[in-house]
Amino acid sequence: MTKHLIWIAALLLTLGACSKEEQAEPVVAETTAVETPTPEAVTEEAAANEPETETLEVVEESAAVEEPEDEPIVLALAEDADATAREWKYKEGEHYFRLVPTQPTVGGADKIEVAEAFMYSCPHCFTLEPYMVRWVAGKDPAVRFVRIPATWNQAAVLHAQIYYTQDILGRNGTLTDADAFHEAVFAEFHQRGNRLTSVASIQRLFARFGVSEDDFNKTWSSFEVNTRMRLGGDLNRRYGIQSVPAVVVNGKYRTSAADAGGYDELIELIDELTIREGLR
Repeated sequence: MTKHLIWIAALLLTLGACSKEEQAEPVVAETTAVETPTPEAVTEEAAANEPETETLEVVEESAAVEEPEDEPIVLALAEDADATAREWKYKEGEHYFRLVPTQPTVGGADKIEVAEAFMYSCPHCFTLEPYMVRWVAGKDPAVRFVRIPATWNQAAVLHAQIYYTQDILGRNGTLTDADAFHEAVFAEFHQRGNRLTSVASIQRLFARFGVSEDDFNKTWSSFEVNTRMRLGGDLNRRYGIQSVPAVVVNGKYRTSAADAGGYDELIELIDELTIREGLR
């Protein structure tokens, strides 16, 4: 009996999540203040500033599906003849939960969006990362993947600022390997004991990847980074994210490894939900 209880406890820890209520380590340096805007303000400001590759325009998915003339998104995974008649493995209310009403997405309705809410300080996000990397490498071209850092406390805000800074520097070519940098942030926190709680320590990490101090400072304090942080905070609230890692499909379904039953099962569930969205 004791061994059975220990096994259950170990399983729950493996498939756990970092909750919103967990205490963060203190932040040493000042961070950029992030205001909480109204959804309307976020939409107007973001639409004018986000690059084409990952638009910051908040798109109401529910509005998109109401247009009868819209062409459905066809996924390669859903092209087999039995796709519409298949028996789905995962159940709503048990393995994933519907968001009512459907919430906005980061990008447009031209693709099915999979969003991962995460924190660099979360050990479960660190464990999930290689699974997500493999999934992204082989995902259907009609599926868009985005990351949304949680910003529940000062440390999380600082780490979200790291993510958006590296993403912008990666897209403009200043940071030559943004994916490697993203992995390095996880490694610094979880393997090297570098909590990245000061701007100076963060700047040194960027410098290791060839980013000059000037380029770092200009982007770190930029209007674009602050805009994206406000939008990310708004989406976390809209999606009802209370723990990470969590995955939201097309602003409509929220799930996690704990809900799905494991990390491999989560990847299967993501594919199943994107196929179902492609058939609607």
